[in-house]
Amino acid sequence: MNKLLKRVLITIVVVLLVLVGGFYAMFNKEITTMNSIKQIDDYGFYEVHVASNYGLDGLVEQGGAKNDGELVQYVIKTILKGIPLEFNIPDFGCSTFQAQTASGDWIFGRNYDLNPIPGMLVFTEPENGYRSVSIANISVLGYTLENGPDSFTSKVMSLAAPYVIMDGMNEMGVSIGVLLIKDTPTDQNSDKLDLTTTSALRLVLDKAASVDEAIELFENMDMHASANASYHFQVADANGNSAVIEYIDNEISVIRKEAGDVQALTNFLISEAKYNFGKGQDRYEILINTLEENNGILETDQAMDLLQAVSQDKVDDDGDITATQWSAVYNNTKKTLDIVVANKFDKVYSYELFK
Repeated sequence: MNKLLKRVLITIVVVLLVLVGGFYAMFNKEITTMNSIKQIDDYGFYEVHVASNYGLDGLVEQGGAKNDGELVQYVIKTILKGIPLEFNIPDFGCSTFQAQTASGDWIFGRNYDLNPIPGMLVFTEPENGYRSVSIANISVLGYTLENGPDSFTSKVMSLAAPYVIMDGMNEMGVSIGVLLIKDTPTDQNSDKLDLTTTSALRLVLDKAASVDEAIELFENMDMHASANASYHFQVADANGNSAVIEYIDNEISVIRKEAGDVQALTNFLISEAKYNFGKGQDRYEILINTLEENNGILETDQAMDLLQAVSQDKVDDDGDITATQWSAVYNNTKKTLDIVVANKFDKVYSYELFK
């Protein structure tokens, strides 16, 4: 009887080891990704290094996603292995601009303005695409400042972070940021690739080596704006090119920066067909005036000063807070990133990337 009991126990142990080994073999990259998450600022700001496959090529191969719901279902099936998820993209107000340093580096500045939310630096290295760093609003995944990805089980949803990014830069020196326009949501319907706002950002960072290639990607997709809102984008590269992509009555409009000009963006349209629709004209005036007064030349610390000048920290008549959640200066030439969290401009986090 003792020998039989030992054999049964040994069998159970072997089966458990096989199951554990199989689980690890199946999810080892996901576990590696989750184990890489660390908090870098007490406010509620994290970083993650994505080792797992987030399935962008598969999304493209299936024709994309026509709305947030379809994207969520793809993420649940492909990344989260059936764990339920909801996207909740809030209204946000932002600022972007391009400048050049005295030594010739091209830089891209970005403020992300919203009520207090946790954020995350997302480092990706896709097998079939460019490496990039992007910044995600992980409140979209259900995290809060009080309840972030701080335990192993709570980190699972962070696997979807590559699809809730708001700005970023890839190893080719292409930067992009998305900004809200309170207008009828863009909903293009032809035979092109269907993408939502954040999945379009993901595609550009993974696949575009220049502003021209980014524009080509936008021109060959049907845009389906997220969260019942509309958006426009500024994209810039290491060669000094910059362009704004907007949608007017479901038609794409591309505004390229002309030689000798400067380019910036806030939350109103700059296309001639609907110029000045939206808000943020006061911030835009500060950006453009500062860039023009300096002939488009700003050092990194001056670019951060400009972001501080147009940052927000206010309470509206309804008691809602609008504050700058992060300020980022991407150096598209040197591939560096300086970032400030939650208007704490005396504390800058600096990264050297893609070595």
